[in-house]
Amino acid sequence: MGEGKPVMLVTGASSGIGEATARLCAQAGYRLVLAARRSERLERLTEEIRLKGGVALPVQADLSNQADIKHLVEYSLKQFGRIDILLNNAGVGRLGWLENLDPVNDIESQLRVNLLAVIYVTQAVLPGMIQHRSGHIINMASLAGMVGTPTYTIYAASKFAMRGFNEALRREVGVRGIRVSGIYPGGVANDFGRQAGARRKTGLTTPRVLRLSSEEVARAVLRVIKRPRRTVILPPAMQMAVWLNAALPGLVDWAVERWFVRPERDL
Repeated sequence: MGEGKPVMLVTGASSGIGEATARLCAQAGYRLVLAARRSERLERLTEEIRLKGGVALPVQADLSNQADIKHLVEYSLKQFGRIDILLNNAGVGRLGWLENLDPVNDIESQLRVNLLAVIYVTQAVLPGMIQHRSGHIINMASLAGMVGTPTYTIYAASKFAMRGFNEALRREVGVRGIRVSGIYPGGVANDFGRQAGARRKTGLTTPRVLRLSSEEVARAVLRVIKRPRRTVILPPAMQMAVWLNAALPGLVDWAVERWFVRPERDL
């Protein structure tokens, strides 16, 4: 299956950023393992890639299930012999005030997919990368992993934790020739982003000029593969928000309370 070309495993590949990244990386010549829960979408994407001369292997997997993770990695290695690049992209978002979140469906589900699945998939892929003394692990985080926002409490917790995981893992495996990168996009024009804005009384959402398309994030992933970086904030203008949050947290607290929390809570 395309001998000699790098093998890339993409989770959450059936839609959004994962789907866009799969298309772009297939065009760039990477052999792809596409993992997601929705098998019909995976099959359609796989067929599209193959018709254009690309190499893609669809694997249906629920990443909240460790048995599925084990099968995903073992089957990928059986088919290709190695995994050179891992894009941990699968994620879920359940937004709302903390007191209203369901412990299982809203809290545990986010932590299982957004954090534990990232850890377990990485852990399963890592031995092969260590053996080959090469590899690149790219974790799709979020600006919510750098700037905490009300109604994103659990989502932010999972992404802040991923940020710490990225940093520690990078320092742990660098001596083995393995790269670790974290990508932190702001608002993305996908289903998750649209639903977030629709549920708010204020209608507040990321300004259109700063909103990213899935294709823009995919292009950033390809750039990181070609020229590895530790951290990528998207769009670059959002670096100001990260700086402001760190330098003037009191001002940010006041602004968020004044313009978001009070109107949303009718206070």
